[in-house]
Amino acid sequence: MISRPPRPRERGIPEATVARLPVYLRALQTLQDKDILTVSSEALATAAGVNSAKLRKDLSHLGSYGTRGVGYEVEYLVYQISRELGLTQDWAVAIVGLGNLGRALANYGGFGSRGFRIAALLDTDPSVIGGSVAALEVRHIDNLEEVVRSEGVSIGVIATPAASAQGVAGRFVEAGVTSILNFAPVVLSVPEGVDVRKVDLSIELQILAFHAQRRADGDGRGTEQAGLGLK
Repeated sequence: MISRPPRPRERGIPEATVARLPVYLRALQTLQDKDILTVSSEALATAAGVNSAKLRKDLSHLGSYGTRGVGYEVEYLVYQISRELGLTQDWAVAIVGLGNLGRALANYGGFGSRGFRIAALLDTDPSVIGGSVAALEVRHIDNLEEVVRSEGVSIGVIATPAASAQGVAGRFVEAGVTSILNFAPVVLSVPEGVDVRKVDLSIELQILAFHAQRRADGDGRGTEQAGLGLK
């Protein structure tokens, strides 16, 4: 049985703060790569894209207040945030769906350095089952429950078509997986106590298109108004 630290929200940390902690961690790791030992709240906030007051309040939930005139110790803050996010232990991940997206996720080399181990790959397509992706054998989804048990899978990733996603989610839940990352364009129904994070790339692109259109409309109005002013 894996001993797990209390979840951030069980420690009274707001969900909005939890969502920003990985951003702070990424900024801090960049500073580490540059051998920077300390950082001010202003500099870290700028790197993370938030205001310094919000950053200081977020970090206060971790019991980290920095030192006046010095700032935060980068290495220790990396440890604090990593511990709070549960990244100081190994999290086994199973990916279901080995299409282009699933293969890209399986081959991504950044998971290992962040505490996540791709432990299993599963699919239903006979043409990919038995093959190898990222040095792992692709197994039939019928083996999902066995794989979760034998590999100690804590996180399930769904990269299937929408029509298959709910069934896969149900099997993950039945196997005891309570953390699911869903890339399928569908809202999953899961029991209370199961955490689902949804990543919909098409929605993100549509949001970007909205902002791009707003900028284009604004430029058009500005040009038109400038033209009227010259008359």
